Amino acid sequence: MITVTNRIQVKKGFGMKMAPAFIKNEGLFEFDGFEKVEVNVSTQHEDYDEMQVMMYWNSKEQFDVWRNSDDFKNSHKRDGGGEGESPVIKSELIVAEVAAVLSK
Repeated sequence: MITVTNRIQVKKGFGMKMAPAFIKNEGLFEFDGFEKVEVNVSTQHEDYDEMQVMMYWNSKEQFDVWRNSDDFKNSHKRDGGGEGESPVIKSELIVAEVAAVLSK
């Protein structure tokens, strides 16, 4: 299993507003290997909020199928025809293998 984490710095106050948008794509359930999405928001920084959008996939290959799909492209379109300035300051994508788990 892998995690794909998008660490996104956004303007202060935008993290909680943007979080629901990352779980609206129910088309993900149609892709083999998709397990779940978690969205975490940290407000501890003075100048920005940090979002961590973590997706769980059974394999990198299955994630790549989704990432190359029309579903991915459609889910990443900005609504409103580009109205307003983007609140995103910076983002980084991290792909990692799940090496150990403790759960109840």
